[in-house]
Order: sequence, then structure tokens, then C-alpha cells
Amino acid sequence: MIRTSRRLFNLALGSFAILTFAGGSASVAAEDLSKVVLRVGDQTGATRAKLEAAGLLKEVPYQIEWSVYPAAVNLHEALKADAVDIGSAADSPTVSAIAGGSRIKVVASFSNGGLGSSLIIPAGSPIKTIQDLKGKTISPTTRGSVAHFLTLGVLKKAGLTAKDVKLAFLTPADASAAFQSGGIDAWGTWGVYLARSIGTLKATVLIDGVGINTGKGVYSATDHALADPGKVAAIADFIARVDRGYTWSRENKEAFLDFYAGFTKQDRATVEYLYQSEAGYKREPIDDALTASLQNVFETWKEAGVLSGDLNLADYVYRTLPTD
Repeated sequence: MIRTSRRLFNLALGSFAILTFAGGSASVAAEDLSKVVLRVGDQTGATRAKLEAAGLLKEVPYQIEWSVYPAAVNLHEALKADAVDIGSAADSPTVSAIAGGSRIKVVASFSNGGLGSSLIIPAGSPIKTIQDLKGKTISPTTRGSVAHFLTLGVLKKAGLTAKDVKLAFLTPADASAAFQSGGIDAWGTWGVYLARSIGTLKATVLIDGVGINTGKGVYSATDHALADPGKVAAIADFIARVDRGYTWSRENKEAFLDFYAGFTKQDRATVEYLYQSEAGYKREPIDDALTASLQNVFETWKEAGVLSGDLNLADYVYRTLPTD
């Protein structure tokens, strides 16, 4: 676990006034944030690294305690255990976590239209089309992940089902090793793992998530954190910084490419290929359309036999987070 103490509270923020929450009578003065510790779960450490590169972690008026996780499943395990207050993952693993009993609510959503996750094949693979996947071994990385959702969607698009292939659920590290050694024929992956596979292993993208995945990256907070007005204020501020981080990426392409090339340890040509998935992220309203999208993800998981039962996702969306 990485702990970062941010006590540099600028008294000028007193003009920030008082945040009043629609869900109750509690209110929090900006000065009180200096006593708040926000525990943030961060997949691969990418969020913290980018916000630092963009200069968006200066003079944070509360403390941030960072924890780094390799994938969404691990981050959601931490949320379920109340080891972190907030974390980001794609909508598909978030819905899986909620169905698994996690006491969380979606507080913010960003979407890039489905970019950022891909089904890749090794260099020189005989696979040329998605129909060629029949009889092959595919790792969708972890069960319930965005790559699992993508893999099922790709198979459906090809007129295939999970029974027509062998699915090998692996951690990102194990999937990478299996992909490199030829132990799997295709790999559903995302983010830094996708960048490194394309750059280092010369992998080929067979198909990306556009038209299959929603491209939504949602921030979920625990019910425990949302019951604390101080943490709600910190969460609102943190999400606003994340939003400004995406704006920084769009408006400072060269700076972002320099940062991401260093973070992923790949050349600029590789990270430039992935730039559009980063630049495409924009914050979405927390509204009925988002709730319906999450509900559709749940129904898709049910149809695939991954989840069962009934779930009303409207009960797991937090609509009253203060915004700028």
C-alpha cells in the first residue's frame, strides 16, 4: 500500500464555502477536508501517475491513501472488504461485484465509446477473423472483467458461444505469460497490458470493444464512505480532478504521450496508437440512461450464464454527488 499525506490546505479555499448534500442535513466546510483521509484504489497505479504528471495532485485539501491493484477484480475485492473508499473499473466488473454482494454505489461515469479493451492475437497467428476463434483457447483475463464481457460479445458477433472455444481465466500477469509462450491463442485485455503486448510482443488487435463494450469506466464508492459527509466532499473533489485529467490528456497530447510512454515503458508509436482511447473519455451524467446501461450489462451477464437472479441497478447509483 502506498500512502500519500496531503496536508497543504490553502486557506483561500475557504471561499469554497459549504457543501450541502441532498441526501441529508449534513454539511461540510472546506476547512474540514484537512482531516479527511480518502482511500483510493488504483488499477496499475495509472490514475495517480497521470494526475501527478498533469499537476493535479498539488494542494489537495485532504489526504489521499493510494492502494494499487492489478485488475478490476482485485480492486472490487478491496471495495467489498472496505479496504478502500473509492475506485474505478469498467461497468461490467462493477455490475459483477454488485451482484456478488458488494455494498457500493456508482458515483461517476466516464465513457470513450468502447475503446481501450481489445481481443489480441500473437504476431504471426493463423487467426485472421473472429470466426477463426472456434476451437481456440482464449483468455478473457479474469472472470467478470471487461475483457470477459468483450470476449462473449465477440463470440456472439461471430455466431459462436463460449462452448465453441476454451476460456482460460487468468490474472493479467499469468495471461501475459501464457500469451507470450503460446499457451493461449487470443487474449482479451486492456490498458497498460494492451500497450505492452502491442509494443513488446508485437501483438495484433483482432477486434476492439467498439460496438460491443460500452466504454464506460465508473467510479464506485462504498456505502460506508458515502455515509461520511467529509468523504463525500473529498470524493466530489477527486472525481473533478480525474475529469480535469482527461481534459489535460486531450489538450496536451504530446505531454500525455511522454508520460504514458514512460509509465508503460513503451515507445511513442505504440502509445500513440492507444491515445484515442484515453482522449475519448468524457464524464457522463448520473441519470436514467446510465442506470439503464448498467441494467443492460447485468442482463447480458445473465444471458451468458455468468450471473443469475434479479438486480435493480437503480439502487446502486448515487445521484447526488456535488459537481463543479
